[in-house]
Amino acid sequence: MIAIYFISAFLIAMAMLAVRHLQVNRWLMVLFMLIQWLFNGYVLMHQGETDMGYFTYDAAGILFLGLLTLISTAAVIQGFPYFTDPLNKRFRYYHAALTGLIASITGAYLANEVTLVWILVEATTLTASVLIYSERTVHALEATWKYIFICSTGIALAYMGILFASLSMKGTGMHGLSFEGLASVASTLDPVYLKIAFIFVLTGYSTKMELFPMHTVGIDANSVALPPVGALISTGLVNLGFLSIFRIYKALSSSPIFGWMNKVLILAGVLSVLVAAGYMLKAKHTKRMLAYSTLENMGLVAIAIGIGGIGYYAAFLLLVLHAFTKSSLFFQVGQMGRVLGTYKLDDSGLYLKLFPTGAIALLIGMLAILGIPPSGLFVSEFLILKALIAAKSWYVLVLVLILLCFVIYAMSTRVLHLLFSLPRDNAATYTQGTVGRWETISQFLFLLVVVGACFYQPPFLEDIINQIIAGLPNL
Repeated sequence: MIAIYFISAFLIAMAMLAVRHLQVNRWLMVLFMLIQWLFNGYVLMHQGETDMGYFTYDAAGILFLGLLTLISTAAVIQGFPYFTDPLNKRFRYYHAALTGLIASITGAYLANEVTLVWILVEATTLTASVLIYSERTVHALEATWKYIFICSTGIALAYMGILFASLSMKGTGMHGLSFEGLASVASTLDPVYLKIAFIFVLTGYSTKMELFPMHTVGIDANSVALPPVGALISTGLVNLGFLSIFRIYKALSSSPIFGWMNKVLILAGVLSVLVAAGYMLKAKHTKRMLAYSTLENMGLVAIAIGIGGIGYYAAFLLLVLHAFTKSSLFFQVGQMGRVLGTYKLDDSGLYLKLFPTGAIALLIGMLAILGIPPSGLFVSEFLILKALIAAKSWYVLVLVLILLCFVIYAMSTRVLHLLFSLPRDNAATYTQGTVGRWETISQFLFLLVVVGACFYQPPFLEDIINQIIAGLPNL
């Protein structure tokens, strides 16, 4: 079935490139999303099965694939208003690359081999770079080449990690490098090789997870890409980066380096929150501000995994709710950019007066992403702090709390300025556009899920997260 899915995605992408008619391209995009939903349903009904020997429909893949399908559907719809001129042929490359990106992420979520994940992650770099260059501006070109260069460097580093993991398995009789096979012999492997492998994998895939130290590529990409693309990069690709690291982490959890991996993750997480807080205090661009917020949230995820215990559950809950919230914010900032004609904070203001419906969505999204009740992210962040207290990691706890105060101040003051204040630049003039109220429906629906999660997490979500984290040592 997954072979049929990939072949269908490839043929539809080729048809998009060949057809120069805007409406036909849109219908092809709708057709692909229908196939995406059907495949998602097939995976859900065949949980635990392996397809073609290289793809396993496990709990983690099912969870993140469901999120990807929901958010990419909204991203496709939100992307249509940016391509309305049938004479502008860029829509062909945009839709074809979007199809390729969604298909690549889907495959990487379900891959059960370390090397296959690596190949599909590289495929996301190529397709995402086309989407980043959609606007064809000088800044977009610079960000695209930077994205290709840094992501390729990250992929090379991840490959070095795979090589060291493979070397450590020499003499074990294992053929191939599946996550299951690595986990079965992890306790007998050379700790030195495993430490080197994990460092390289963490550094390499942090380009996708937007985690310190390779976070800069995601910041630049999100600032120039169309908002629906930014939403997909900050959710689907970020989750892919996390899952690529987490699968290695879980496979090596029975090895002698388990405690050391936790310390590395906590360090990377704290540094990510620190860098995010510092840059958010001087952010002058709305989409960059959201990208720094992603860095901060991924830092919290890394800390949660590193601290263990209830932190494991909190990390996955945060990832799920972050995906809904951050995609909503990117969609709304995109609409704000169309209304105000700018993404620069100093040139923006009075959004509540100009587009009240969108302003309300932006305000709720801000409260949600900052973890202010009734946001479901409050629950996940509370559980992370609880895990830090249980582990008696007082220094990390105090530092994280202080940094979160800076993040809350930085984002809230900027969003409130966008909503209520006059532009700081008195010479700013609006090229005011229009946005249909229907375009905010997906944002309110996603944010409703986030608010609801503050009071109730459905049993199926709890069950699937518990399946994912089953077998991890309890610190």
